[in-house]
Amino acid sequence: MLNQYSRTQLLFGKEGMEKLWNSRVAVFGIGGVGGYTVEALVRSGIGAIDIIDDDKVCLTNINRQIYATRKTVGKYKVDVAEERIAEINPNIKVEKHKTFFTPETADSFDFTQYDYVVDAIDTVTGKIELAVKANKAGVPIISSMGAGNKLDPTAFEVADLYKTSVCPLAKVMRRELKKRDIKALKVVYSKEEPISPQEDEEISCRSNCICPPGTARKCTARRQVPGSNAFVPSVVGLIIAGEVIKDLLAFK
Repeated sequence: MLNQYSRTQLLFGKEGMEKLWNSRVAVFGIGGVGGYTVEALVRSGIGAIDIIDDDKVCLTNINRQIYATRKTVGKYKVDVAEERIAEINPNIKVEKHKTFFTPETADSFDFTQYDYVVDAIDTVTGKIELAVKANKAGVPIISSMGAGNKLDPTAFEVADLYKTSVCPLAKVMRRELKKRDIKALKVVYSKEEPISPQEDEEISCRSNCICPPGTARKCTARRQVPGSNAFVPSVVGLIIAGEVIKDLLAFK
C-alpha cells in the first residue's frame, strides 16, 4: 500500500523499512547539526527516537537551526522537535530529555536501549563521555566534529577519528580517547581551517544577550561565540543521518 515511505522503500526494500521502524536512535544535541539529523531520521522511517537537549530556542538560532523560527523562540528545543516529529509521523515513539549531557548526567541514560547514538553536542567533556558510554554498551556511535566558523559544506567527510587532521576538536578528542583506550570513533569532520569570527560589539552576545529567561547555559559563558551559517551545520547533520541509516541497514 502506498505510504509516506514508499519512495524510500524503493531503495531499501520492505525488510529494510521494517528494520528502520524497529530501530531506536538517540540524538544528543538537536541544534544546528542534530536538528537536521533528527529531521532526516524521522523522514527515513526510524520508529523510535530519543532527543536530548536542555536548551531553548534563541533568536540567534534562526540562521541555522531547523526548529528555530520566530514562533518557537523561547520554547524548549525538544518540545518543538516533538511537535514537528508528530506532524511528520505521529506513530514515531519519541522520548525527550531536557538534559544537558555531561559526565555527571550520563548515568541517567541506558545506552543498551539504543541501536545507534548520535553525538551532536558541543562540549568536549560530553563528547568524550558519550564515546565512552557507547563503547562500553557496544552501541555504534557517530560524532560531529567542529562545524562552527566553517564556510565549505563540501569539505566534510566521514572518517575514523584517528585518521583525521586539521580539525582542532578532533585533535583533542584523539588525545583524550586514546587515554581511555577507545580505539575507533566514526566522525564527520572537515580539513577546512576555521576562520576567526569578526568582532562586532553591536551584535555581540556578550553585550547584547537575548537568551530566553531561564536559560541555564548562556552562550556568553563560552570563551568565543563561533560564527555560523545555514549551509554547513545542516549538511553535517544530513551526512550523519545518512551514515546512521546505512549502518543500521548494513548498506554499503
